[in-house]
Amino acid sequence: MDNLSHAQKQRLAYIDFRLMFVGHFARSEVVSHFKMGLSNATRDINLYKELAGNNLVYDNAEKRYFQTEAFTPLFDYDAQKALSQLKHHLGDSLDAMSDVKFPVEAPSHLSIPNIYTIATLTQAALNNKAIKLDYISLESGASSRVIIPHSIVDNGLRWHVRAFDTKSGEFRDFVVTRITKAKIIEQEIKEHQSKMADNQWLRIVPLELVPHPTNIKHPKAIELDYNMQNGALNIEVRAAVAGYLLRKLNVDCSSDANLESPEHQLWLRNSPALYGISNLQLAAGYTPHPSEKNYIGTNHV
Repeated sequence: MDNLSHAQKQRLAYIDFRLMFVGHFARSEVVSHFKMGLSNATRDINLYKELAGNNLVYDNAEKRYFQTEAFTPLFDYDAQKALSQLKHHLGDSLDAMSDVKFPVEAPSHLSIPNIYTIATLTQAALNNKAIKLDYISLESGASSRVIIPHSIVDNGLRWHVRAFDTKSGEFRDFVVTRITKAKIIEQEIKEHQSKMADNQWLRIVPLELVPHPTNIKHPKAIELDYNMQNGALNIEVRAAVAGYLLRKLNVDCSSDANLESPEHQLWLRNSPALYGISNLQLAAGYTPHPSEKNYIGTNHV
């Protein structure tokens, strides 16, 4: 490796990263990404085989190289940096993955998940696969279950994976650091288990945030903090992550701005927009309608 040029290392890193986080790659993708000839791409793939031949196997039908069970990354990946790059749809340690849209919504501020767990989750989400995992839940402790993940999200404190949970029959959020073991399995993915059936994920909620009318003496300061226009910050967020955002920003979600704690510098002026969102136990001051009782607090494990 020490005798290789930077450009060669970059191309090898591209191959290595795709194998680890996507699970496969094709020669044509190497050609397209680096705008090189087929013969040069073949030379780089053969070089990777010489250095880490146990990492990949070629499928003649798919015309694609796949990760093997014996895969060991050729490059060292820093978990924090890799997560940040995945977030921005980049990739390897040499910035060689801008052509892959990874299923990652947003780095974490509490702890960094195991990089191999992240790799398993991204592979499953990208390839529509199920995962058998061992998980430690706050409510039920240790358990084994099968999930079908579709996105990885930074909720402001920790990373979690959004997935269909076959145990409960619902879409739920699993904290990635609580996953102690994860393995991709072959299992038929049914339509109601797919991302397009996750209504809380697909639903986009408009939030109208304004300086708190009673806790803030000089609202202009808050307007500047959040680059508000006409005294308000209008943002759109997925229903599945709305509660996390409102908690992170300490937003008063009561209908009449009645939370007097100084930590609440923002007020949600359009609280009715939250109707039917499932993680509103995180929204301070929000009073659910009686018909919402079956929704509140059901999507986190």
